[in-house]
Formats: sequence, C-alpha cells, structure tokens
Amino acid sequence: MSDAAPLSPRLASLHLRGHSAELALFRGAFSKGRMPHAWLLTGPPGIGKATFAFALARILLGGEGEGSLAGRRISAATHADLLVVERGYDEKKHRYRQEIVADDVRPINAFLRRTAAEGGWRVVIVDGAEWMNRSAANAVLKILEEPPPATVLFLTSSAPGRLLPTIRSRCRRLELSALSEADMRQVLPMLWPDLPEHELMRILAQAHGAPGKAVALSSDTEGGVAALVTEVLQGVSALRGYEIAEAVLRKDYGFGLFFSLLADQLQSAARQAAKAGSAHCMAFATAWEQIMRVHTETERFNLDKQEALIEAMTIASAQ
Repeated sequence: MSDAAPLSPRLASLHLRGHSAELALFRGAFSKGRMPHAWLLTGPPGIGKATFAFALARILLGGEGEGSLAGRRISAATHADLLVVERGYDEKKHRYRQEIVADDVRPINAFLRRTAAEGGWRVVIVDGAEWMNRSAANAVLKILEEPPPATVLFLTSSAPGRLLPTIRSRCRRLELSALSEADMRQVLPMLWPDLPEHELMRILAQAHGAPGKAVALSSDTEGGVAALVTEVLQGVSALRGYEIAEAVLRKDYGFGLFFSLLADQLQSAARQAAKAGSAHCMAFATAWEQIMRVHTETERFNLDKQEALIEAMTIASAQ
C-alpha cells in the first residue's frame, strides 16, 4: 500500500470531499460578482488546502468538468491562466527547499502583465505561503496592495501567524476543518482501492480527518511509528531514544509522522487532564507547544533531524 502514488492536489481537486460550507461561500461570492481579489485558505497540515485551492481555481476557469478543455488543461498543468507557486524540490537532497524566495514569486508579475489567454480570470496559487521569506512576502504584498482586475490569488497556509499581518489583512480568510469520517471513507479508497478493512480503520483513527496525514500513515506499515510514539510516552533510555530516532528516519514520511502522532497524543492527554480537572493539563499543553516548535524550526532551518527527534523524546518522556 505504501507504494501507491497519492493523487496530486491538482488532480484530487476533481474529486473534492468535505469543506462544503466553505465551497458554498466561495460560490456565493462568485455568483454575486463580489469576488475578493485574494483568499487565505488555512487549516492543519494535510487537511486538503491545496486541493481546495485547485478546486476553486477550476470554478473560476470553467474547469470543473474532468473532460472539459479547461479541466484537461488544469489537470495537465498547461492552463495559461493558472500559475502555481510553491517551495521548490531539491532533487539532490530529496526534500523541499526551506523557503519560497523572491525568484519563486517573480513569475507572478510577468503572469499578471499578460491579458487572460481565455478572456476570463487569471488565478495564482501560492501553496504554503508561510514559507515565503521576507523578500518574497513583500513582493506578494505589493500585488495584493494593487491587485490587477479579473485576478484572484489563493494563499494556503498551515501557519498563518507567520505571514505578514498586512498580507493577512488583505485576504478573505477561509478556515478549513477536518474531514468527517464519512468523507474520509470516500477519499481513502480513491488513494488505495484495495485497502484492507483493518488498515482503513487504523488510518481513520489516526489521520483525524486529514488526507495528507493518511498518506503518511499508509507508509507506516502496521502502525510501526505509532508504536514507537507510545513507547516514548512511557519513557525511554537515552540509548533507546537514539535507536528510535534511527528507526523513524529510515521510514518514508517517518520524521513528520512521528512529530504529528506525538503531538496528537499530547494534545489528547491535555484534553483528558483538563476534563478531569487536573492541573497537569498545562504540562501536556506546554510539551505540545515545545514539540511543535522543534518540528517547525527543524523543517524551516534545515536542522539535524536526529537531534530534533531526541529533543522531542526528551520533552515527551518528562511528562
């Protein structure tokens, strides 16, 4: 199952599930001719923000139908009126670059200087806008301050607090929520038609309504990373911690999945402690914040992942 290639957001947008209220709000603005020039799509990682952005682009560009000319062009990444900006992928290091830089967003200006090739809207998607460095963010801000006509920008972000306040204030914000279990039960068979029932139930329980997280969980054969997280929370020695870190880093998606599952466990423990009236809920919440910071800073500044895992385990084991 882990060998299955997940649908790209561009293609997954043809089969959008969930987010019906947000979709209705957008359609309402479109039908009434009150389209904001910029939308900020926020929500937890893996929730489907990029997929949702492509679905909205399809509405504007008349490409909702898979067999339509515009729909085929969007799917093939050849639509002249759609530009996508995201972190570049470093083929040598096999990972995404740490920032969206000015050179990445510079094509937006050239794109917007042209008239729409098909006489309608021009659409720009900035996926992972929180990764923009200062120069890139300022370049996007200038566009938002003087938006060209018949142009819509979609910015997706899992951490909107990292965006410039002036960027946030110039966007209409849509907060996307987790998909329901019913929606996830429709999404997962699209990714893995032959998914065994016991694996379906495992992924549903741990993905918390996030299709992107489900992809990572699918690579965690029989819940190996989840078992390591449980072991860490019970307390491990320094030597065992290094063994766990090495095991996690050998797995596809292992680093991000370990942090995600560990954070989930701490968040759940904090809720349970709060519900029971225990003061220990603050310790769990603090540990969650510290672990999320370690993960974010490691990804953003390209820090040593093994050391990050050890630090996270030290924080968690202290609870």
